[in-house]
Amino acid sequence: MNDQSPSRSGGRAARRAARAAPLADHLKPIRPGMSGGTFNPLSDGDVLRIHTAALDALETIGLADAPISGINYLTSVGAILGDDGRIRFPRGLVEDTIAKANRSITLHARNPSQDLDLSGSKVHYGTAGAAVHLVEANGREYRESGVQDLHDAARICDVLDNLHFVQRPMVCRDIMDNCEMDYNSIYACVSGTTKHVGTSFSEPHHVAPAMEMLHLIAGSEDKWRERPFVSNSNCFVVPPMKFATESCLVMEECITHGMPVLLLSAGMAGATAPSTIAGAIVQAVAECLAGLIYVNAVKFGAPAIFGTWPFGLDLRTGAMTGGSGEQALLTSGCAQMHRFYDLPGGAAAGIADSKLPDMQAGWEQMCSNVMAGLAGLNMVYEAAGMHASLLGFCHESLIIGDDIIGQALRCVRGIEVNEETLALDQIADVTMNGPGHYLGTEQTLSRMQTDCVYPKMGDRTSPKEWAELDKPDLIAKATARKEKILAVRSQAQLGPKLDSVIRGKFNIHLDHE
Repeated sequence: MNDQSPSRSGGRAARRAARAAPLADHLKPIRPGMSGGTFNPLSDGDVLRIHTAALDALETIGLADAPISGINYLTSVGAILGDDGRIRFPRGLVEDTIAKANRSITLHARNPSQDLDLSGSKVHYGTAGAAVHLVEANGREYRESGVQDLHDAARICDVLDNLHFVQRPMVCRDIMDNCEMDYNSIYACVSGTTKHVGTSFSEPHHVAPAMEMLHLIAGSEDKWRERPFVSNSNCFVVPPMKFATESCLVMEECITHGMPVLLLSAGMAGATAPSTIAGAIVQAVAECLAGLIYVNAVKFGAPAIFGTWPFGLDLRTGAMTGGSGEQALLTSGCAQMHRFYDLPGGAAAGIADSKLPDMQAGWEQMCSNVMAGLAGLNMVYEAAGMHASLLGFCHESLIIGDDIIGQALRCVRGIEVNEETLALDQIADVTMNGPGHYLGTEQTLSRMQTDCVYPKMGDRTSPKEWAELDKPDLIAKATARKEKILAVRSQAQLGPKLDSVIRGKFNIHLDHE
């Protein structure tokens, strides 16, 4: 009998209303900082062999081309400057630095609720890169990226639940002065999102004006130093095994100003790193360990992210292969090394070699994003929006990527096994007393929101429903959502008084909203 009494329907209606209401953060099926680390592509013995090889490389090969200041910093803590100009690192120095390095790193956001705790195997996904083109998905064209495109990317990221930070993904090609480009990149991102922002500097003297701007946004220098909401992505090495002199000077400046640093080693397997996956990881680990010693020599305990970013290479053509299975293994192997050292780490995943947000991009982005998350990578950079092996960035792909990362995060969460989830009482009740299915059980209804991740862009309709809906196109849906997001005033926008002060001191290229 189908009981439609008022009390019964009222109860059902109440339950439906409860399910429709937004979930508290702790009840959501996925959220920033869930712990991965269940996937280990390396055995324990493999990890130790990579570690030992990295120590050997630092002790016998060392790194060249450190700036004079870097030589002074490094030799002051026990590194050895050889007659050949290379700096070598005794095992004891490396191991002591690993033991004493700062592990309690929080990447702050302008909105404290979006702070990122990088301890253990907690996983966060975000953007990164230095694409020089914006991908116009509807026109299937590439054009040079500009400051408005960067700002729009930050605004879109700000409302996407599964993008946890915004590292500058595009270069402002419409700003010719490099110093103005550097501080405008910060302005474009910070005025578009309250999440943590990452950026780069092309010259050491570009840091000071950017810091002046950030002090204004924070409210004072002291407030900035208390909660630095922008970090420096720093390519401090030129693989193989050479310091990048100018970038090292930038790094020193950033550390002095209290800005967290991503130590980024981006060797390319087969070109600037060994072609083998293990060899590329060894070199990246060795270079980042040298960087860690450098950071702590400048300021002991300064926040640094262990950024092993080796990339894959198509050895037939010499082209980068960010969307390959090899890239997924490189990244997840690096994540396992980060966990071995118990150091906050980051690496690249989610890159597509495909030029457009198509099926190829989907499999490429999902493969490395899932493996990086399962491996417990703290910071998954370049996780959405990036095409053509980092040459192009697409706003529509950013929105679609939010769905991809949502499914990846559900994989990271894994399978909970307890008395409730084993569901033996449900099995008994449904099979012996109930209708023979679980569709209407209280347990199914109560857990449908807390256990399952539902795509916002993905289509799960039947073919009949799909046809009745006019066969909706994924890219068109993403474009519509992009336009809807950008039509609303950004919640991250700086107040008019503060914005006026900044525009009075700096040549801001972004138009007023």
